[in-house]
Amino acid sequence: MAAENKKIDWSTMLIPFALVVAMMAVFMVSPEESKKVVDTLRTFFGDTIGIYYPILAIACVLICIYLAVTPKYGNIKLGNIDKPAYSNFKWGTMIFTSTMAADIMFYSLIEWALYGGEQHVQDLGGTQMWAPTFTLFHWGPLAWGFYVVLAVCFAFMIHVRRRQRQRFSEACRPILGNKVDGFWGKVIDVIAIFAVVCATGTTFSLATPLLTQAMGSVFGFGVSTAITIVVLLLICAIYTVTVLFGLKGISHLAEICSYLFFGILFYFLFLGGETGYIIETGLQSLGNLVQNFIGMSTYMDPLRETGFAQAWTVYYWAYWLVWCVATPFFIAIISKGRTIRNTIWGSFAWGLAGTYMSFIILGNYGLAQQMKHGVDVIGFMGNGGSMYDAIFMIFDTLPLPAFALILLVITMIAFYSTTLDGITYVTSSYSYKQIGPDEEPSKGIRAFWSIMLILLPIALLFSENTLYSLQGVTIIAAFPVGILLIMIVYSFFKDCNNWLKSIANKN
Repeated sequence: MAAENKKIDWSTMLIPFALVVAMMAVFMVSPEESKKVVDTLRTFFGDTIGIYYPILAIACVLICIYLAVTPKYGNIKLGNIDKPAYSNFKWGTMIFTSTMAADIMFYSLIEWALYGGEQHVQDLGGTQMWAPTFTLFHWGPLAWGFYVVLAVCFAFMIHVRRRQRQRFSEACRPILGNKVDGFWGKVIDVIAIFAVVCATGTTFSLATPLLTQAMGSVFGFGVSTAITIVVLLLICAIYTVTVLFGLKGISHLAEICSYLFFGILFYFLFLGGETGYIIETGLQSLGNLVQNFIGMSTYMDPLRETGFAQAWTVYYWAYWLVWCVATPFFIAIISKGRTIRNTIWGSFAWGLAGTYMSFIILGNYGLAQQMKHGVDVIGFMGNGGSMYDAIFMIFDTLPLPAFALILLVITMIAFYSTTLDGITYVTSSYSYKQIGPDEEPSKGIRAFWSIMLILLPIALLFSENTLYSLQGVTIIAAFPVGILLIMIVYSFFKDCNNWLKSIANKN
């Protein structure tokens, strides 16, 4: 135990912990005042300088394409093993289920309706054409580009350079040198960990109430903040147990999740009676996205006629950005034995396949109820109805809605567990002064982070933040992460070019 303690970087663990406890106290003691502060900061980061986020998103995708198509970089093998550490299916399911799958389930069901009430969508041509197109855009290549470009940087650092610290600060060593071992390294790592805590906090605060209401509907109990927190703790217990088994446990749960996911997609696609509409709308949305991709990527509404870009596009790029602290590290770790080219195209392919299947099938089923059968989900929410009640309106149109809700609950809990398993595994690695690419964090450290990541969501639930305020927490936390992303990508090119030169000189 004493030897283990010497390996731990206590400041990297305890400073973020103190910040989270302080945030919990503020949100719980002064919910109204904290909301005002968050909303003010959101206006500055998301509106005044909001263009920062789409520029980053576009740049990440362009860099990914450049790395993949350039033999100099694309052919680099990430690790000195004969074949990839995981089969394509296991690798792909781990990428999807351990990234943002729980969020994807939630947003797939209702996001089209959030857009349906927006003036910008109506100005473009209406809900049927544009609401499902924007869901694919906001969960498409620009979003995944954040993950993929950093996954390559971290995989090179871990598997090729075999650095003994799996942190954001270590990824900046090629440009900062030994400064990453001191004060500036600590600052970088504290920012990174704090950002991922904010990401999990907003995610849980948005989607956990849906789980609670679904369970209450099926099992007949009332819904309250206390019950929602109990559900949070249940999820925490499940993913804590899984993460204690390490990557093997995460891999097995990811497989189970994928089967549950396919089960709920099958239910909506073939038992809901809207198979043709779902497929045709999905194909139409994909075509519309391809045709208008550049315009959508650069649209900023300079006159603020509708505020759509600031309310949604900027928010989503920030949302994906804060998750970059953990998810790309996880993709990097499981990509050992693959080339940079394979990692890039494979990550995009598996990530987009999972997200697009979810949005096309789950989202377009709900859209069919709105457009064809008079279930006015958009009007209901426009008159003050909650997103969660709107989702239940959609489920009530399915055969055996209670069974469908049970399937949703089980799938979302499993997805939450795998997503947080991956995050906990990575953040645990931050706690070590040194940890090799083939080493796993201790069970005690993993258990600590499992509990840590559940604290802020509890505080946010108590303060009953609005969707706007929850988005604000994400946008604020994402700003410094974007700066770190630029530093890491620049460091990667510098480090990689030096490595290639050394290989060429040896030959």
